[in-house]
Amino acid sequence: MRYLVTGSSGHLGEGLMRTLREHGHEARGIDLLDSPFTTHVGSIADAEFVARCARGVDWILHAATLHKPHIATHSRAAFVETNVAGTLNVLEAAVRHGTAGVVFSSTTSTFGGALRPAADEPAAWITEDVACVPRNIYGVTKKAAEDLCELYHRSRDLPCIVLRLARFFPETDDDRAMRNRYEDLNLKVNEYLHRRLDLADAVEAHLLAAARAGDIGFGRYILSATTPFEPEHLAELRADTPAIVSELFPEYEEVYRQRGWRMLPSIDRVYVNRRAREELGWQPKVDFARALEAVRRGDEVFSPLARAVGAKGYHSEVFDDGPYPVEESG
Repeated sequence: MRYLVTGSSGHLGEGLMRTLREHGHEARGIDLLDSPFTTHVGSIADAEFVARCARGVDWILHAATLHKPHIATHSRAAFVETNVAGTLNVLEAAVRHGTAGVVFSSTTSTFGGALRPAADEPAAWITEDVACVPRNIYGVTKKAAEDLCELYHRSRDLPCIVLRLARFFPETDDDRAMRNRYEDLNLKVNEYLHRRLDLADAVEAHLLAAARAGDIGFGRYILSATTPFEPEHLAELRADTPAIVSELFPEYEEVYRQRGWRMLPSIDRVYVNRRAREELGWQPKVDFARALEAVRRGDEVFSPLARAVGAKGYHSEVFDDGPYPVEESG
């Protein structure tokens, strides 16, 4: 199979390129930044560039994007140009060259305000049926790009799968308060309970989505580690997360005590991946139970692929208030 990967110098793009090549596929990578995994340097905002690169490929895996950490350093017009117009260019190129389909890497940030229930409400149970209420230009443009994918499926019969990814980046948290409160690995292991994804699991879901897209046509899927929680846990999760985690994982307290770690006092949302598991046949390997056992044994928590790709950062500069100059409204 022949694949075009957009954003091939980024976290997800490099993970896709490495995996495709290891599996013996022909993989072209496009990105603004050159790298060992980028074969064509250029912008997805350049329609003719995208069209040239897409000629002769079977699938486009569209991971190129401006991210939330770019909000304070890039204009809203730049977000529209990259995330919306860039996606339009990818879809047009796919139709023009008779590509089998497009897998679009979206984000759980499209849910926006739905992720933050009022203080006296239970944690939010986030499935694909929850209405999106984007809170910043990143969420708005990613949701618009999703809708373009759906439009091209309806109007041009192009198979398109949208994957809403939970956080999988290895960098420290974009919230300074969280960086100050928790050791980095402590926070990431906590997040496998409700909002984190390993890079290798994200890559596997993209390849499964391409394999299933012809039968599905169009679909939106949440990608996050499989949560141990059920809807009946939501009220207690919001009020006293350590209590419900102790009930489900009695060993966690001793593992955390030995490391000097802390559990989140309250969780406000839970991402539910059931539809992706049932319809794509996806079985993410890294979850809280596996991460906890790895910590207990002193093993690596993250997959070999995630470690190989490593941290890339989002900016070439360091800012006065830390690595992420992100608007609070995000």
